[in-house]
Amino acid sequence: MTLPISAPLAPMLAKAQPEVPRDARWVYEPKWDGFRAVIFRDGDAVHISSRNALPLERYFPELVAPLRDALPARAVVDGEVVIAGPRGLDFDALQTRIHPAESRVRMLAEKTPARVVLFDMLATGDDDLRDTPLAERRNALLRGVTTNATVGITPQTADSGEAISWFERYEGAGLDGVVAKDARSTYQPGVRGWVKVKHLRTVDCVVGGYREAKGGGGIGSLLLGLYKPDGVLQHVGHTSSFNAAERREIFQRLQPLVGGGSFGYGRTPGGPSRWARSADAAWTPVQPSLVCEVSFDHLQGDRFRHAARFLRWRVDKEPRDCTFDQLTPPDEFSLDEIVVSGT
Repeated sequence: MTLPISAPLAPMLAKAQPEVPRDARWVYEPKWDGFRAVIFRDGDAVHISSRNALPLERYFPELVAPLRDALPARAVVDGEVVIAGPRGLDFDALQTRIHPAESRVRMLAEKTPARVVLFDMLATGDDDLRDTPLAERRNALLRGVTTNATVGITPQTADSGEAISWFERYEGAGLDGVVAKDARSTYQPGVRGWVKVKHLRTVDCVVGGYREAKGGGGIGSLLLGLYKPDGVLQHVGHTSSFNAAERREIFQRLQPLVGGGSFGYGRTPGGPSRWARSADAAWTPVQPSLVCEVSFDHLQGDRFRHAARFLRWRVDKEPRDCTFDQLTPPDEFSLDEIVVSGT
């Protein structure tokens, strides 16, 4: 490729804040829950580079032709590869697409086709746009991209009230939250120059076990569960947000409960992982009698994608009251209701 920007290119990033910033310099976009991708097109050649420089066109071959149709003949754009399922964005389905067998890649491309949502134009023709303001790059994106059924453009607003509405309403489509960007800012690869505000919800969970801290000194993490309608306690994640004194105190608190049956029939901790096969999976079951409230940012299927944050013990709540009913999903939206299309 003979573009003004060469692959790989580290994408510009965002730092987390608890609230949506509200002064006049900001514009806002939904935060997409997918694989970040910087896309290079030079004539017939299309390269989709992941955040860690993985060639995503290898795993998402169905994206190549629609991107070739949508993008200018020579361009570099920033966006997100997503899969839209019947209940919004499906990150589980996205992960299964990273597979070494070409035959399976082709089968999954037909069964769970991906889409691309674009949000920045970094180069067009011989022009490197990274040093131009975001507002100008946005205009170049809207002028240069011809959207189709597979390639769309993220919405953007300068109205913080509308952004907060997106934050609240679009969670049902699987969106992560809101990203705020300075409309005057240049594109700075690898720099956390944007702001992200992610969904944060709380839930009461049963402590069904623990892992010890490496090298001793108390617990490393508490293993959390919720009861299914059939009465089975299913592992949903863990929390490890404790200081050294708390790790020792909680370890002692759990010792009288060691050996109790907890996750014996549902999903259990320490199952095989495609991403960390060599990780230490040893854990200690405890009698499921303690309840704690935790916060989490995203529910992936029926488990927490990331570690939950411990908030407090709930001595006032019965373990059997800790059910999946607490996780009632918000209103659902389809991807087509959100992306900018038809340009």
